[in-house]
Amino acid sequence: MTAPADAPVLGLLDGRPLPRTALDARLAALRAGPRAAALPQPGSGEDRQLARWVAQVLLTEALCEAVAAERGLSVRPGAGPARLDQQAAVELGSVTAAAYEGSAAVRAVFEAVTAAVLPAPEDVAHYRAMTGPRPAPAGWHLALPDGGSCEADPATLPLALAAALRAAAPGTWVTAGGRTAARLGPAADPAADPVTDPAATVRAAARRAAFVRWLDHARATRLTLVPGLEHPGDPAQPDNHHRH
Repeated sequence: MTAPADAPVLGLLDGRPLPRTALDARLAALRAGPRAAALPQPGSGEDRQLARWVAQVLLTEALCEAVAAERGLSVRPGAGPARLDQQAAVELGSVTAAAYEGSAAVRAVFEAVTAAVLPAPEDVAHYRAMTGPRPAPAGWHLALPDGGSCEADPATLPLALAAALRAAAPGTWVTAGGRTAARLGPAADPAADPVTDPAATVRAAARRAAFVRWLDHARATRLTLVPGLEHPGDPAQPDNHHRH
């Protein structure tokens, strides 16, 4: 849809003005929704920042709707929202995550753009090394004369006691240097998650990163922002008070 001449504009897609009515409707829905009490005071700088953020979501949706039409992608009309986990939402960024969750066109373009993305083998190996099961502890599980037990690294025990425990069969009481204990076995190995192939997890992250790069380029080449609806993080707009 193209905005009529002199009508308020959301932004420009390929030079074509988009009507602001979609933004007004989305903001009104938020004000009438269950989280209305958490929204900023109308007319405040924070409220204008909210409008800018919602505008970026709508522009992202409009861009992906155009791309989906150009590529002949199948987009189910009326498809319900999707839900991203926290890690995926952070990796996509708040604007893109909101557009992905709310727009079937964004999800269709995501699938098309990232279908061929595969993680590098070294990335999978690194993820496996960082998240795989850890070596079992080298300590001993000891029984004590008072009926208690503990786990101890042999290197931290008195030398005579450690040598006597090492020489004795498991479960045998030994006394050395005035200390008594029995070595029951190795220290308990903390429960580890089942070993799974991390390739799917690494690929999902790689696809999200690829989509963010593609979308940044598409936004830069096809979208034009308008005064008052700049990106909320734009340091040149008057309501951006974030300072380092």
